[in-house]
Amino acid sequence: MRDHILAIDNGTQSVRALVFDLRGELLAKSQVYLEPYFSRQPGWAEQNPEYYWSSLCEACQRLWTRPHVDKERIAGVALTTQRATVINVDSHGKPLRPAIVWLDQRRTPGQPPLGGLWGLAFKLSRMSGTIAYIQAEAEANWIRTYEPDVWAETYKYLYLSGYLTYKLTGRFADSVGCQVGFMPFDYKRLRWASKWDWKWRAVPMDPSILAELVPPTHTIAAISAEAAAATGIPAGLPLIAAAADKACEVIGAGALEPHIGCLSYGTTATITTTQTRYIEPIPLIPPYPAALPDAYNLEVQIYRGFWMVSWFKNEFGQRELREAEELGVAPEKLLDNLVADVPPGCEGLILQPYWSPGLKVPGPEAMGAVIGFTDVHTRAHLYRAILEGLAYGLREGKERLEKRAGVPITELRVSGGGSQSDAAMQLTADIFGLAATRPHVYETSGLGAAIDAAVGLKLHPNFATAVREMTRPGQVFEPNHRTHLMYDKLYRRIYLRLYERLKPFYKDIRQIMKT
Repeated sequence: MRDHILAIDNGTQSVRALVFDLRGELLAKSQVYLEPYFSRQPGWAEQNPEYYWSSLCEACQRLWTRPHVDKERIAGVALTTQRATVINVDSHGKPLRPAIVWLDQRRTPGQPPLGGLWGLAFKLSRMSGTIAYIQAEAEANWIRTYEPDVWAETYKYLYLSGYLTYKLTGRFADSVGCQVGFMPFDYKRLRWASKWDWKWRAVPMDPSILAELVPPTHTIAAISAEAAAATGIPAGLPLIAAAADKACEVIGAGALEPHIGCLSYGTTATITTTQTRYIEPIPLIPPYPAALPDAYNLEVQIYRGFWMVSWFKNEFGQRELREAEELGVAPEKLLDNLVADVPPGCEGLILQPYWSPGLKVPGPEAMGAVIGFTDVHTRAHLYRAILEGLAYGLREGKERLEKRAGVPITELRVSGGGSQSDAAMQLTADIFGLAATRPHVYETSGLGAAIDAAVGLKLHPNFATAVREMTRPGQVFEPNHRTHLMYDKLYRRIYLRLYERLKPFYKDIRQIMKT
C-alpha cells in the first residue's frame, strides 16, 4: 500500500527529508545543516548549487536508515525550498556561477528607466521610484551588467526549486507556487508575464531562459534513474508540484481560510492569509502564489525577522551559547529564561525591527531603532524587545491585511523556528489579543508540501479534506487580558507612530553616509 509521502524541504539553515502519513504524522526525519551562504564581497550572499544538491542527497540517504521508513509505501515526492535564490545553468544543467541567495544585498542602480506608455503610467502614479528599486534589486540585472559572459552562456535561469527539480527529474520545470522574486511573472494570472508586460523591460531576458511552470498538485515528472542513484529515492516515483516554503507553511499550519493568519517566525518573519481573490497587500505590490492552485497568499514580511535572534546570540549571547553547549540544549531555551526575567513591555524599551529596508512598507530608507533606554535596562530587556518588536510589526501587518481583504483575522497559527519559544508564543498572544496556536508538528513547510502531494495523488480528494485530516492544533497560548491592554497602549501610542517620526532621520543618515 502506497500511503506515505516524502517531502524534501531545502530551507535557509538546513535541508530536511521527511516522511508523512495521510494523518499528517511525521514518521521519519533526516536533517542536514547548511552553511547559509558565503560572501565574496560585503553584502553578498552566495552558495554553490552543487552544495544544495549534495546536502539533499545526504539527507535522503540518511533517511533510509531511520526506523519506520518503508520505501515501498512512498507514493510520491514533494519539494519545497527557500524563496528567491537564483541559479544560472547551461544546457546540461551545470551551474555557471554560485547561486545568489535571497539574503544577498547587492544592487544594480542606474538601470534605464522604463519609457513609453509604461514609463508615463508609472510616473503619473508616482511609482517610478518603486520600479527603479525593483530594477536595482533584480539579480538578473546585476548578472547581465557585471557578468555578461555568464548571462550569455545561461541556458536556464532558475530558482533553487527549479534547479533541484531538474536534478531530481531531468526536466527544467518548476511549480507556479515557487515563483517569488524578481522575475517577469504575472502574479495575478499565475503564469509568466505576457510579452507586452512592463516586467520584461524592467528585468530584460529571453522568455526561453525560464523554466516551464506546473501548478501545485500536478505531476512535474518522475524521479530519474540518476537522481535515484544519488538520493536513494525509488526511480519512477512522481515529483508533485508543491510551493515555496512560506506558502507550504501556511497550509501545513492549517491556515486554509482567510480568517486564519499564519505567522512564520523564521529567518524572514511573515503574517500570511490565503485568498482565492487577487488582492494586493500593499497597492501595486502583488500577493504571492499559494500552495493551492489558483489561490494567493497575502503576506506582510519583516525581512530580517528571527534572523535578529541569531544576531542577538552572536553579538550579546555568548554566555548562553557556551552554557547551551555544556548542557547539550538549544541556546534559545536559555534565552527564554532571559525573557522570563523581564516584565512585558520591557520597562519602556521599544524596538522597531527594520534591520533591513523594504520596498514600500517600510521604504528603502528604513533602519532599525530602539527607544526608551534607561539605567534599568539589560541585554535581557533588549532580547525581549526584539521579540516584542517583531510581534508589533506583524500585528501592524495583520491590520493592513484585514483592511485590504475586508476579512477580520480571528485565529493565529504560528510556525517556524521562533515558534518553539514559549516566551515568543505568549507575548504574541498578548500583543495580538488572540490565542496563538502551534501546529501539531514543527515541520509545517514539509507538511504543506506533503498535503500538495496527497491531493495531487488523490490520496485525499481535496484540500479541505487533506488539511482537516493532516493538520490539527498543538499547544495553545491564550492572551492575558491585562497584559494585552498594556501592550495595546504601547502599540497604538508609540510603535505605530515611530516610523513616520523617524523616517526623515533615516533618509538623512543614508544621505550623510553616502557623502
